[in-house]
Amino acid sequence: MSNSSESSYSRSSEGPAKPQIEWRFLTRTQKAIQRIIKSLATHRVNTLTELCRIERIAASCDDEVDARAFQEPMTAAWVYYVTSNQFLAELRGFTRSYPFCGDIVSDAHARVRADPDSNRSWNLAWLCLVKMRDDGLIAAYAAAEASKPEMWGDSEPAPEHVAQLAACFEQEWTAAIEAMMRHWKTAPTWY
Repeated sequence: MSNSSESSYSRSSEGPAKPQIEWRFLTRTQKAIQRIIKSLATHRVNTLTELCRIERIAASCDDEVDARAFQEPMTAAWVYYVTSNQFLAELRGFTRSYPFCGDIVSDAHARVRADPDSNRSWNLAWLCLVKMRDDGLIAAYAAAEASKPEMWGDSEPAPEHVAQLAACFEQEWTAAIEAMMRHWKTAPTWY
């Protein structure tokens, strides 16, 4: 082999010569992963769309070491997303006519923390959305919000008007949860 050929290949004691471009690509990939992990740790990324994009990158890692490197920062990023009120802000972005109730997020978060099965995913937002949907929180909080005196000013509402307002809350809040759940084609779970 001539010198010009040897400069474009790297020999390994374990196998045939490999093009150096593969090694450079691997290095770039590892650097990219390190940058992504740093962006999670510093909370530069704190929107549902961006966190889901990074979550897909983490889930597609072929290297087990890279996949494990994502676990703690990804978990912390989802916790920060929920507890920094960005989660609630994005839910309210979907519910302009009937603003999403922050108490639902707090209740869902508490339920997830109390649930021993919550360790099945690193994604606190997804776990909270599932709790909201599956534990009947939307209907319960919609009825509670519609019954609040401040919703009716100085008047005493008829029960059917309260039920009608509760149905409006429930419809819009359910649509918001469904819109957010569309970010996951499959559940972000360990098992």
